[in-house]
Amino acid sequence: MRVFHREHAGRPLRAAWALEEVGEPYELVMVTRGEEEHLGRHPLGRVPALEDDQGVIFESAAICLHVADLHPGAGLAAAVGTHERALTYQWAVFAPAELEPPLIEAAIHASTDPERSAKARKKFDAGAGAVSDALGESEYLVADRFSVADIMVGSALGWVSRAGLEDTLPENTKAYVSRLTERPAYQRALERTTH
Repeated sequence: MRVFHREHAGRPLRAAWALEEVGEPYELVMVTRGEEEHLGRHPLGRVPALEDDQGVIFESAAICLHVADLHPGAGLAAAVGTHERALTYQWAVFAPAELEPPLIEAAIHASTDPERSAKARKKFDAGAGAVSDALGESEYLVADRFSVADIMVGSALGWVSRAGLEDTLPENTKAYVSRLTERPAYQRALERTTH
């Protein structure tokens, strides 16, 4: 398997993390913006993209769910058709839809448009609050077992410190992010995608 990555991009970490969790060997391939060949893998030239013997797919949630499907024994997703599987989809989509956009907007506009940044931060805080409520006293989001939901949500929440918003997370969510980033597979993925 090959994971296509670009310097300073955060989302390829998710693909690498999922692959590290299941023990699947992979090659990390660096690409540059506008690279013609990469446009054949992702129509917008973004990362990550994953290439395996079946072809190429993009979007980090799709990649992580695909990895889970290829390795059902690893337990990254519950059986198809179960409520737990539906919850895994829910949280895998929630991270890029509800957490990332306001987090990025709050960070980008913090110094240039404080009002816009504050509105975005309020949206992000609502999303982080939803995660906190779903976690409650549990260690993980779905059936209290580590899954793709945690890879997606945990990686999005992990960007909070880069955006300077770490003080906004509820205590159980701070502990959740800390627990996830201590996982050996996360550490290996982080090492590979940042060096």
